[in-house]
Amino acid sequence: MEFQIKYRSKESKARVGVLKTPHGEVETPVFMPVGTQGSVKAVCRKDLEEINVGIILANTYHLYLRPGHQVVRSLGGLHRFMNWPHPILTDSGGFQVYSLSKLRKVTEEGVVFQSHLDGSKHFLGPKESMEIQQALGADIIMAFDECVAYPAERTYVARSVELTANWARKCRELHQQDSQALFGIIQGGVYLDLRERSAKELVGLDFSGYAIGGLSVGEDQETRMEVIRFTMDFLPSHKPVYLMGMGSPEDLKQAVEAGVDMFDCVLPTRNARNGTLFTSKGRLTIKNARYIDDERPLDETCACYTCRNYSRAYLRHLFVAKELLAYRLNTIHNLYFYTRLMEKIREEIKAEAENLEK
Repeated sequence: MEFQIKYRSKESKARVGVLKTPHGEVETPVFMPVGTQGSVKAVCRKDLEEINVGIILANTYHLYLRPGHQVVRSLGGLHRFMNWPHPILTDSGGFQVYSLSKLRKVTEEGVVFQSHLDGSKHFLGPKESMEIQQALGADIIMAFDECVAYPAERTYVARSVELTANWARKCRELHQQDSQALFGIIQGGVYLDLRERSAKELVGLDFSGYAIGGLSVGEDQETRMEVIRFTMDFLPSHKPVYLMGMGSPEDLKQAVEAGVDMFDCVLPTRNARNGTLFTSKGRLTIKNARYIDDERPLDETCACYTCRNYSRAYLRHLFVAKELLAYRLNTIHNLYFYTRLMEKIREEIKAEAENLEK
């Protein structure tokens, strides 16, 4: 993977760059739709390509449990398995072990956990996480980490930072595929000195990029942004930075100004399935009775397939009737909104930035 910064803002730390991967180039800042089980829920490759999605995220934990990473490897890797010829990033699996496991035990070697599917016991550590991600064949893979809850005692978070650093070293040693870029994940909760410690330890390992993890787990927005801005000061300016699991439009804009390049979140797709749609005038709840005979599109400024072809009245009918088409049309719109939001952010940076290519 190569990362080139093309423009830097004169007003903030925002920048426009290009990620070059074996499966294509991606312009940053970029939002990555979440394809948890090798599928972005409710939409297909054609939908994503028409929306101009350049990269998606898939989930190590879920694909390990079902259908199994060895199955995916035997079928040609994740790109071929899901018919997605563009870049893919896989997470480490650490967050799902934290959030989904009925029972887990964290050790120096990794985590013993119970499957959320059938209660069966499994072990996931840096060795296993790397093995799974290498079998899946993503373009960007993540070092195994521990994500802690919020709030958490400082002593526990300090131990987690040490554990995450140790696991990151092991992942770095086990990294064998030159075709895959490996990112380290910064932890430390809301404790700024622990964030500094985590960042310095991982930067010392010289990863291809760095992720800020352990946020959007219950802390308020002001605290979250303080942690992000503080952590960015300790990360190398020539490498990509990925903010994990955070994705409201307001958060994206502020994080880009702080220098973040990559984002993922289930917010646009999950909200679409729940009937909450993003528009240029704010969020719209499509089930509301006021839309029963509304002939307007969701957003009159939007050029997505849904807005070009369907009325609010029809979309409300689909959603209230629980028709499956509602999920697809809503998801197309929300992902288009997010993709266009990032395009606008990049355009704004370019308009007021120093062109580094001159």
